[in-house]
Amino acid sequence: MLIPFSMKNCFQLLCNFKVPAAGFKNTVKSGLILQSISNDVYHNLAVEDWIHDHMNLEGKPVLFLWRNSPTVVIGRHQNPWQECNLNLMREEGVKLARRRSGGGTVYHDMGNINLTFFTTKKKYDRMENLKLVVRALKAVQPHLDVQATERFDLLLDGQFKISGTASKIGRNAAYHHCTLLCSTDGTFLSSLLKSPYQGIRSNATASTPAFVKNLMEKDPTLTCEVVINAVATEYAASHQIDNHIHLINPTDETVFPGINSKARELQTWEWVYGKTPKFSVDTSFTVLHEQSHLEIKVFIDVKNGRIEVCNIEAPDHWLPLEICDQLNASLIGNKFCPIETTVLTSILHRTYPGDDELHSKWNILCEKIKGIM
Repeated sequence: MLIPFSMKNCFQLLCNFKVPAAGFKNTVKSGLILQSISNDVYHNLAVEDWIHDHMNLEGKPVLFLWRNSPTVVIGRHQNPWQECNLNLMREEGVKLARRRSGGGTVYHDMGNINLTFFTTKKKYDRMENLKLVVRALKAVQPHLDVQATERFDLLLDGQFKISGTASKIGRNAAYHHCTLLCSTDGTFLSSLLKSPYQGIRSNATASTPAFVKNLMEKDPTLTCEVVINAVATEYAASHQIDNHIHLINPTDETVFPGINSKARELQTWEWVYGKTPKFSVDTSFTVLHEQSHLEIKVFIDVKNGRIEVCNIEAPDHWLPLEICDQLNASLIGNKFCPIETTVLTSILHRTYPGDDELHSKWNILCEKIKGIM
């Protein structure tokens, strides 16, 4: 049963469960099922942070259901340049988010359900949560072949991944979240989660590729709405709580004090890109010159998302050494991103006004460098 979010319903919820008007801090007597009305990944991830940081989960577990507009979500210790096609994401307007849990990279859209199970650290049990999801799916479609694996994935027909898992364990609280593919754009997923970048060396956590499949490809009746209701029903039965899905607005400071600052932090460049473990790029590309191709070598060290070491080598007869050295020096300290490189190109143009041939070569070189960012 859905309870639409409103001030009246929120007030009733707070009263019924003895939650202070400032928010859900003391939570409920026995458990709660929440569903976000937002499709913004940063706001929904902020809800996870808020519940983990502020709610008393002792004997009061929480299930949070949420879906996002097209987004690639990387794990806490991952490298986005290794994990996804950032250029394609920029072209298509797909967001990039870094969550606070570990694990691999996933693609979210409105055909993917996110389930977050909150408990105390002592009650944390990923396998039990996945078994609950399996029971929910089989309650809708008894003949569905879905199994949880030792890697805490869910497999359909023994081979297709329909759910991946990640978690965060704090001092007292913990959460386990997983995806559930219902009707995700599989072609888009495959394209976005394929990095085109070459020569990256990193100790960042790498994702494990897998064959995926949507539940609706197996059974068209398994829509997101049907699956959400099935999981909520099974969760309520397992935890002996009312089968009510409470709709929440993750931007509402009266319910979640301070949550918008959490969402803003999750959107910052410093978090999304700057938290990438140190890595290097050792690659090369060619440029056309007088009907022949010249090789340009590039070595870049990146720390905290910024260029720490830069060594771009181009043939002297194509680009004078002092010009190349100036470009190397100018890139050091800058963010490893195409926007700052574009700004740098404009600045360097002004350094050598009127030299159209140099400007042309510089543009070619900078475009190539932007292509690896």
